[in-house]
Formats: sequence, structure tokens, C-alpha cells
Amino acid sequence: MYDRPVSLQECCVDFICDNLAALCEVTQTETGQTKHIFKDRDVCFHGHLSEQLLETLCEKKKLNDETLSLFDANATRLKKVSIKDAQLTTKGLRVLRPHKISHLEVTGLKSVTVNDVIGCLGEWTLSNLQALNVCNSTFLNSSKFCVVVSLSKLHMLQDLNVSNTEFNKHGLEIIAEDLPCLENLDISGTPVNDIAPLRKCKERLKSLCMYNLRAANTEEIVPILCELTKLIHLDISDDSPTSQHFVNYYPCRFKIVNLISKQKCLPCLKSLDISGKENVPETLLREFMRSHSMHFLGLALTDACEYSMFNDQSPDYESDIVVTGEATEKQIVAALNRYISRPMYVQKSLYTLFNLTQCMGTPREDIVNLVLPAMKHHPKQLGVQMAATACLYNLSKGDIGQKVHPSCLKEVVNLTLLAMENFPNHQQLQKNALLTLCSDRILQDVAFDRYRCAKLVMECLCSFDDSSMNRMSVAICSILAAKISTEQTSILGAKTRYMQKMLKVVKQKMEERVVDITLKFTLSALWNLTDESPPTCHVFLKDNGLELFMNALQVVSEMESESRVQVETKILGLLNNIAEVKSLRQALMREDFLMVVRRLLKAEEIDVSYFAAGIIAHLASDGAEAWLIAGTDRADILHELRDVVLNWKQPKGEMVAYRSFNPFFPLLKCSTCSSVQLWAVWAIQHVCTKNGKRYGPMLEDEGGDKLLKRIYSEEGMEEDVRQIASKVLALLEENKQAI
Repeated sequence: MYDRPVSLQECCVDFICDNLAALCEVTQTETGQTKHIFKDRDVCFHGHLSEQLLETLCEKKKLNDETLSLFDANATRLKKVSIKDAQLTTKGLRVLRPHKISHLEVTGLKSVTVNDVIGCLGEWTLSNLQALNVCNSTFLNSSKFCVVVSLSKLHMLQDLNVSNTEFNKHGLEIIAEDLPCLENLDISGTPVNDIAPLRKCKERLKSLCMYNLRAANTEEIVPILCELTKLIHLDISDDSPTSQHFVNYYPCRFKIVNLISKQKCLPCLKSLDISGKENVPETLLREFMRSHSMHFLGLALTDACEYSMFNDQSPDYESDIVVTGEATEKQIVAALNRYISRPMYVQKSLYTLFNLTQCMGTPREDIVNLVLPAMKHHPKQLGVQMAATACLYNLSKGDIGQKVHPSCLKEVVNLTLLAMENFPNHQQLQKNALLTLCSDRILQDVAFDRYRCAKLVMECLCSFDDSSMNRMSVAICSILAAKISTEQTSILGAKTRYMQKMLKVVKQKMEERVVDITLKFTLSALWNLTDESPPTCHVFLKDNGLELFMNALQVVSEMESESRVQVETKILGLLNNIAEVKSLRQALMREDFLMVVRRLLKAEEIDVSYFAAGIIAHLASDGAEAWLIAGTDRADILHELRDVVLNWKQPKGEMVAYRSFNPFFPLLKCSTCSSVQLWAVWAIQHVCTKNGKRYGPMLEDEGGDKLLKRIYSEEGMEEDVRQIASKVLALLEENKQAI
């Protein structure tokens, strides 16, 4: 059983976001603005559903002025609005005006200012807004002035997050004076250099976050903090000076012991974050904790997290306190939950987590769901992506991955592919990604953009000369090439550098006279890429693939039976794909090539004989002239073909998989050559016998059943062809009755 199946509502919201063009129509307002409207005018979304739709559009990078217009107040209800990293203007944001919004999160917005956002809100919202989060957005107007005066309109505001913005001391003075209900404030990473204005709200401020604050008056910080007697949560954490948001940035590195030593200070405090600070002596920290009813303690990037009282395996473990750090799994989990926006903290947590995941023997989707947001939040941070991709491999490989829900694995794949795109030249990251992707569970059972994946993996194959990476790359491509469309295989296969790299792998293995898993996967990838793809077949011939493969057939002819048969089957399968292309058959009309095919036609193994026969059937369907050029007696080879096919017995397994039956139809219509028809009907019978559920409907959808009926009823038809056609038609009827 999976830990959490996807809810029906999640599926529906995803479907709406992915099919906006089908569900909506685009209109023009009187002002000329483009607007999206649901085609069904009776559609009405309740509040939670409206908010989920807005968040999902944002996550899928589909939120813009036009799609935001869907949230007309007549059809949707928005109370809690969350917009992250979207490209919006005031034209689009004005759709928020009629909504009664109590919680507003507009983060990472650079195209308009915070002042502009507040200007797009209605009177009810301005008078009643309780929480505002504008972190990573901007207060700078067109003249590069920091404008914060609009915040003073929000008289009922209780929570304000202006972290990582240009918010300054002047803004702090305004909100301390004009927001009488303000209780929770986050000024982390801002240029506020003096927190003295907070004295004005010392009787009401319950939560204060000052992570990486740019404060100059470090000597005054502790006395000011001690005046904030109502504080329940205080974050005064830091990270290293190498990852700051401002030029000439110096974090407020006051001595943390000066605060911790004041045990009677901050009497209401239950949560304290001193991550990244200098170490506090264990005895002093114990005394501070005894004098306060602590529920949370942030100790990430400090040695203090290793104190025995924070180790869940120690007898003096303080079990009632949540601690962030790197000493235990619980600390790491708490850190990843709390510090998602801090790349240095995330990277450190993931590197430590990687060591733990190497020993995990049970499925941990809960851990996967901590790693994924970290990847998503920091797509361009190499350190984060390196550690995250390594963790994901450990958490999704083998039996562990079997218990992870496909929707979770889909997100694993999507973020892994994004990491590959963002760091194409980083070999170890690419290797981490290949390790994760090279999984039967993922490649067979999980829905993702397989063409995107195949292209990235092919790029990886061409970029690095690493044997293990080559093996994984061709293994992934061999599977994906059979699952993408023929148009997509043609695009991939037609890229000369991809073809040359794969042929180079084959050549190297043949020179070494080695038949290993890399060779087998490479041949399978080439086989699948050429399947019903004339452009790929053309590139294969242009890059001397035929000569290479003829040489390979000669090399493996001297090998042991199993290795020989596997290589011969894959090579002949690919050459059969080329023979299907009428314009390329002339390239195969060579006496030396036909001699090899005739030899393999008589092979004891049906896998080999089958594809050799297919090549002959396709070449023979063109008529006699080409055979004269090749110097081979067509009548003799067709007689051999007929005898071989009639002696075949159905193998136990399915020898081949077909995308469609279209390549067979010209052979079935080859009424002047019964041997060609014989091979075609036998091939159709084979796959319909082994996998009737798949091939029966396919044959009927493509009109193959009508063609077989015509063959069966045609006068003068070869009896062997007629009988096999009859068996196929009977199989089709059996499948219908079974359904």
C-alpha cells in the first residue's frame, strides 16, 4: 500500500490547469484587456478549491495576468491568496479587488512593487487583512526609492513578513507606529540597521525573526530584545558572510551568550533560533532552558546540536523540545521543514541526510517529500541539487522505490530533469540523475515527459566519457525510445551526434570483442529509435552504420550461443526497420549483405531467423529488378523464405513489440509474392497470439482485419497464407468475446 494516494480533488485541479485552452475561452474586456472565462458559465468554485487552483497554476508556472483573470469574484472565492514567483502586473492583480482577503502571500514578485500590490486590494481587504507575506519582492519604485508607506493602511495586520526585501529602518518606524495589531514580524535579510523602533510595540510583539539581519548597533540589540517581554518566538540566526543578499553586508553577530546568560530576560519565550551563531556552553544553555518553557530550539550549523540532551538516544534527552541541527534524523527533518528558504542550511541538512539514507532499508516517502521542496526552492544552487539528487537515488532505488507513490516519483523525475537542465556540464550531478532515472519502476510505471528525459540522457551520453554513465544512458534510452512517439524518435535519432556516439559505443565493444550490458542496451536503443522512423534510418546509413553492423555480425558469429543470438536479434531488428523504408532499401541490396541475411535466415534460433526473414520480405516486396543488381536469385531466396516460415513454431515469449501494423500492410497486399505475405501474416499472428489485448484492437483500428478478410476470401490465394489469416481473424473474435 502507498502512504498517500492522490486525492480526486488534486487530480481535478491538475487536469484544469493542464487543459485551460479546452475549458476556457478568451475574451476582451471593454478596456481591451484579455480575459479568461470558463466555457461553462455555471462554474462556481468554493473558497478552498479556488485557492488550490490558484496555487497549482502558480506551481505549474502558468499564472499570468490572463490566467489570473479566471478568478472573477462571481465564479471564485479567495480568502487566503498565495502567489509565488509569478510575472504579474497591476492589470492582472486588480482581479483581487472584489475578494475579501484575510491572508495574502505575494512572494518573489519583481514586476510590480509591494505598494502596487496593496493598491490593487479592495477596501474590505485593506481594513481586514490579517497576514501579509511579501518576502523576496520589492519596495523600490521606478526611481529606486523604497516606498513602504502603503503598509500603514493595513490597520488590522497581525503578521508581516518583509524578509529579503529593501524594507529599512524607516519602514520599521512606520509599522511600529501605525499597525496597532502587529504581533508577528519577519525582517530577516533586510537592510534594517537599527531595531530600536520595536520598543514601540514591545507590549504586543509575540514573534520576531531577524535571520541574517543587517544591524549596526550590535551592542544595543540585547537590551532592546530584553524589553520585548511578550516575545514567544525569537529568531536571531545567521549563516556565513559568503551568501548574503546585500553588498557590504555584515550580519548582526552580537555575542549570543550575552542574551542566553540573562535567564530572566524574555519570560514568555518558548521558541528560540540561534542557528549559525557561536557555540553556547552546554551548562549555560541548560540553565536558560530550565528558566524558560522551551518548545523549539534552532541549533543548525552549530556544534551545540550535538549536546547529549538533544540526542534522542541519550538518557538525558529533552524529548519535549523540537531541535534543528545535523546530529540526528529528527534534527535534520526539523531543519528541512523550517529552513526551506535558506540554501546554506538546506545544503548542509541534505548532505547529512545523504549519509543517513545510505542505511535506510524501508520506504521513506516522508523523507522524499522533504527533499523535493528543497530542490524546487533552489533550482540553481549546485550544492543543494548535488545533495538532493544523491538523496533521491537512495530513497527511490530498488525495493524501497516500489512503495513510493507514482505521483511522488513523478515529482522526483521532474525535479531531477530540471537539475540536469540547469547543470548540464556537471558530471557528478548528471551521474546522480542517471542513477535515479535508471529504474524499471520509474521508466515503466511513472508518467512524465519521456521525450524531455530521453533528450537530456542522450546529451549526457554525448558529453561524458564514463563507462557507468554510458551504460545507464543507453539503458534509459533503450526503454524510453519505445515509449515516445515516432515523431519524437525521429527528432532524437536524426541528431548526428547522438547517432555517432551510439555507433562509437558499438564499434568499441566490437573491437574489444565484448558483449556486455552496455552493448545490448545500445543496440536496443538504436533499434527502438529507428522503429518507423525513416529520418533515423537515414542517419544510421549515412554514418556507416550498415558496415559497422555487418562487421558486428561477423564478430559475434564466433561467440557462444546466448551472446551471439542476443546481438544478432537486435542488429537484424534494426536492419528490418531500415528495410521497411522503401526509399532506403537500395542501400541493403548488396550481395555481401544478402549473403549474411540468407545465412541467418537458416539460424536455429527463431529470434534470429524471424528478423532475417523480415528483411528479405520487405526487400522482395519491391519486385525483381533490384535483385538483379544485387546479383542474387530472387526466386531462390523467396523459396528459402517460405520453407523457413512454414517450419517455425510459436516461441514461448513475445519476440518483438510493434508500434503499429502499418509496415505489414504493403506486404499483405503483395499478391504476386505469397512468401512475402506468408511472413507478414505469421508475424501478425505471433504478436496477436502473445498479446491479444494490445494487438487485437490495434489491428482493427488500423483496418488490418479488413485486409485479412480480403486475403482469406481472395481466389487463388496461397493456402498457407489463407490458413494463418483465418487463425488471426479467429483470435480477434475470441478477444472480443472475452471483453
